[in-house]
Amino acid sequence: MSAFQSVFSSGKLAVITGGASGIGLAAAKACAAKGMNVVIADLGEERLAKAISIISQTAGTSTQASAIATDVADLSSLETLRNSVAADFGPVHFLMNNAGIQPGSSLFGAQEHWDRIIAVNLMGIVNGSRMFGPGMIAHGEDAIIVNTGSKQGITTPPGDPAYNVAKAGVKAFTEALQHDLRNTAECKVTAHLLIPGFVFTELTANGRTEKPAAAWTPEQTIEFMLNGLAREEFYILCPDNDVDRRTDELRMQWSIGDIVENRPPLSRWHPDYADTFKTWLASQRN
Repeated sequence: MSAFQSVFSSGKLAVITGGASGIGLAAAKACAAKGMNVVIADLGEERLAKAISIISQTAGTSTQASAIATDVADLSSLETLRNSVAADFGPVHFLMNNAGIQPGSSLFGAQEHWDRIIAVNLMGIVNGSRMFGPGMIAHGEDAIIVNTGSKQGITTPPGDPAYNVAKAGVKAFTEALQHDLRNTAECKVTAHLLIPGFVFTELTANGRTEKPAAAWTPEQTIEFMLNGLAREEFYILCPDNDVDRRTDELRMQWSIGDIVENRPPLSRWHPDYADTFKTWLASQRN
């Protein structure tokens, strides 16, 4: 039996932050459908109760789905989550640090936006991994940590710098985490970076009630994630209905080329390089 099959099997435990909606809720439903016990951590008692009702509809009769109100930006709240899970549910086999917000930011904009985005989108993932990781190593069974990143943390497009900084940090942290895990003797825990495409969620809806044609559903994203985990991929780079994987790869190559070629930063959006990028992109796709 592979590590993936061992983790995503009946009776194992999944803990998912940001589990009351979107990608987190889709992950919780998928875990419950495999017979796993599920703990979702999020804010809002009504949202959590509604999510548990939804998860229960996909769960088997022996599956336990529970919710614990948690603010991932608060270290003591994460500690309470860890202690409650250990006391009431046992060892964690799948941890998904997924909670995120996107109120928007500008370089010289409101300080509270920067503080909250960094606290939730970066430190929530860092501290979630650090809080649960040692216990997952110690129980000695196959276990998986998935941290939700973003393409914006790799190509860092203009428009929301705090979000980009946070997600760039998630990438760097998760790379370091997996390196550390694979060099820990007898460790059976692996870490993976989920890099979603355009997914229609509360975070991206912006007032829309119908999914845009370009977007994937959260369920499509989780199906892609699970397939990537089964293949033991670290970078789980998701396409969507508008941008295919090859285009994402080329955009990322161009971004790192800004350093290698000593171009201006964010040259894709620079007036002296924008047309050059478009020409290069087309040539690489042909």
